[in-house]
Amino acid sequence: MSDAILTTHGLSRSFGGLMAASSVSIELHRGKLHALLGPNGAGKSTLINLLSGELRASAGEIRYKGDDITGLSPDRRSRIGIGRSYQKTNIFPAFTAFENCRLAAQSREPRTLRVFEDALRFEGVCTAARRALEAVGLDNRSDSIAPALSHGEQRQLEIALALATAPDVLLLDEPLAGMGAEEAMRMVELLRGLAPRHAILLVEHDMDAVFAVANVITVMVNGQVLESGEPAQIRASPMVRAAYLGEDGALAGYEQS
Repeated sequence: MSDAILTTHGLSRSFGGLMAASSVSIELHRGKLHALLGPNGAGKSTLINLLSGELRASAGEIRYKGDDITGLSPDRRSRIGIGRSYQKTNIFPAFTAFENCRLAAQSREPRTLRVFEDALRFEGVCTAARRALEAVGLDNRSDSIAPALSHGEQRQLEIALALATAPDVLLLDEPLAGMGAEEAMRMVELLRGLAPRHAILLVEHDMDAVFAVANVITVMVNGQVLESGEPAQIRASPMVRAAYLGEDGALAGYEQS
């Protein structure tokens, strides 16, 4: 296995007397979809917020391609190649799908774009936006105003915004939330397609989706890593069954595809 793109060592975050994340150590590798499971309050979203820079660590470190980025701001982490999505859809509602992605792609320009020039003249930005839409299957919806998209399409668009910034790492916080069966299936296929070219950390409550796409699963309980390993290991783990699912055999029906 190649060296990890992003690693954490002893990463912790406390809120007063509450330890939301306690000494968490994980590794994310390109070509691997790493899923994060755990009950509500386990620390999953806290970990993503720590990795994206929206929360500051109380202790521990985060390394990206070997460099310590623990103190970097969210915008600087985004610029070096860490993209993310949110539990609640986070897009620009006044703009089309293409314009959403174009705005995201503009953030990668090394210089400020000239205010009074037609944005469509910047070919590199427009190309990045179109490629991002194509990657998530929304190229035929590029001219649609964002609110006109279905819920599932809006979730796809949010991932397209991240892709338009050319990330190596994708932090995806419950991308299947609120989806029906058909939309969820499309999202699972999208995640499969993205995995070979990115290091992905996926927080998701849909167990079928997790066991369908994950290469590695980490289970968190009370802010700590309970167990981490391949899906078969997690499915068979007595500790996971007891702490997360609450009954023996609850994972037996889930097969990795």
